Amino acid sequence: MTDRETQLHHLEEAERHVALGERHIADQERRVAELCRRGHDVASACSLLDLFRDMQVQHVVFRDILRQQLGQ
Repeated sequence: MTDRETQLHHLEEAERHVALGERHIADQERRVAELCRRGHDVASACSLLDLFRDMQVQHVVFRDILRQQLGQ
């Protein structure tokens, strides 16, 4: 596998991670909203949501770096 092929493979993985992160964030936002509606403590659910958002930023940055390196 060439360096470019390796980078393309990494980009594909990064794209999948970004998409999966978006789904995790949306799911957790729904969970937090439902817990709020039911009057439950949402502190830990919100902490997890914050973690997902922080991780998503990292995934997006890495994906964007790969895109830049590949000229996309």
